[in-house]
Amino acid sequence: MASLHVALVQHASGLESEANRRLLDQLTPAGADLVVFPEAFARDFGEAGSDVSPYAEAVDGAFATELGRVAGERGTTVVAGMFEPSADPERPFNTLVVRGGAEATYRKIHLYDSFGYRESDRLAAGPTDPVLVDVGGFTVGLMTCYDLRFPELARALVDRGAEVLVVPAAWVAGPRKVDHWRTLVRARAIENTVFVLAAGQPGPRYSGHSLVVDPLGDVLAEADDDATVITATLDRETLDTARRTNPSLANRRM
Repeated sequence: MASLHVALVQHASGLESEANRRLLDQLTPAGADLVVFPEAFARDFGEAGSDVSPYAEAVDGAFATELGRVAGERGTTVVAGMFEPSADPERPFNTLVVRGGAEATYRKIHLYDSFGYRESDRLAAGPTDPVLVDVGGFTVGLMTCYDLRFPELARALVDRGAEVLVVPAAWVAGPRKVDHWRTLVRARAIENTVFVLAAGQPGPRYSGHSLVVDPLGDVLAEADDDATVITATLDRETLDTARRTNPSLANRRM
């Protein structure tokens, strides 16, 4: 496939799991090859520091099953975030599930112990193995929210062939946060010459500003902080041209 049609769903998840599952059907658009929902879409985090373990589900549970049903019905691949039981019953994984034309599971590596939060008190970190999946002939690497601040994960995914990075997020609002988000999304795209699809939850609690950025750092689509769906087309020719123009991956010496 020479191009990939993508849609990023910037919509808030609530505290009722069943209602969030219904949103998958309501919000997944037709006509996209890849649809990306935000982090923790199966059930919001709740108040800071809340125990989310009662809402953890297996990756073949109700949320992932509905995600697969919707993806199959739309003829697409869908990515969305959920909580999954880990070996520690009090600290589940923060997990991305990919269903539809491709299937994968990614457990968030870097937990948000920053800006006054302690995600590791309530969640378990996933294994450090990068996770990639093929979608329509493009190699897609999976990251979640705070992972964006760690360039070594993005580079590890690219070293394994990633051409697109998908970053579902619930990027908490606050001073400098939108600026950090936009800067980091564009940096990961530019330094790795990849497309980046960064899908966030909307304001007022989160920062919104879902982004699609191309391998030279041009913003192909951007939301504001309201609930919305943004779309873009990723062209392989754009990727190839960027890597010829800026062969930074080939020029590395370290």
